[in-house]
Formats: sequence, C-alpha cells, structure tokens
Amino acid sequence: MRTPAKLDELDLAILRAMHQFQKAGILELSRRTKVARATVQARINRMEESGVIASYDPEIDVTAAGFDVQAFVTLEIAQGALDTVSAELSSIPGVLEAYATTGSGDVLCRIGADSHAGLQAVLLSIDRTGSVVRSHSVIVLSTVVARRALPLLHTLTPTGTTKAPAYRDQR
Repeated sequence: MRTPAKLDELDLAILRAMHQFQKAGILELSRRTKVARATVQARINRMEESGVIASYDPEIDVTAAGFDVQAFVTLEIAQGALDTVSAELSSIPGVLEAYATTGSGDVLCRIGADSHAGLQAVLLSIDRTGSVVRSHSVIVLSTVVARRALPLLHTLTPTGTTKAPAYRDQR
C-alpha cells in the first residue's frame, strides 16, 4: 500500500484546474494557476508518481454511447474465490467495475447494457461463473451524484504553504 501523498494548496489548485479545463496543457495550467510552468510540471509528475493522478483516460458516458440500462449487483462468492471471480468478471464486457466489499455480499459490481434483455444476459453471464454462489441486483434509475473526487480532496488540510511565491501572493 502506498503512503498517502501530502497535498498542499497549489496541488489542489492544479487538480482543480485540470478538472475544470480537461484539455489544458501544462502551459495553460500554469497560466490558470499563475505558477511557473516548470513548477506545474513538477507537481503533476509528483502526483502521477504518488498515484494521486491515476489516469488520463477520457471519462466515457456509457449511457450516451447507447448503454442506458445500468445496475448494481451484489455477489456472494465461494470461499477464497476472489482472484478467480476477478478474472471471470473481467472477461464479461458488461461489468463496468467491481469491488470487494464487507457486509452481506462479497463483491459489488456496476454493470451496463443496451436494454433490459441485454442486462439479463449480463446477469446470466455473471451467475454462470463458477465462483458466484448468489447475486442480488438493483437497477439504476438515475444518477443522483456522479463519480467525483475533488470535494473529498478539499476536505484535506493542506500541508504547509507552497514554495511558489506567485501562488502565495495571489490568495
């Protein structure tokens, strides 16, 4: 497990700018945060290395792509079968994400399909895996809060002050 990165106010400002202006390059982020380009690049490199910035993959809205039926499925799996179920679920295209959990189930999945019949086909594929003992599904009606991270990051108490004088002076 990685040691959590220590983010300061400048790191949070850079992440906020990256989120708000997703196509911006280093120079544009430098202008937006009023910090030297080399400082922004160094901070981004550090956040990439620490895992804070995990990806630059585009966020794909599967609903807009025609897969407007989604569900959450709680799975009970055979004892000790987490690695096996991980491989099995990864082979099913309709499984969008899956997490090992505590509570009444062992794994929570989000699945997507183009229709209710497609949803049923994904559920049957999951149930056919050798590791799944039982499943329970609920259909998503609408998104109440979309996936997000910045509000949580803003609850952090930033570590110290930034070394970038221009950024300190603008606050």
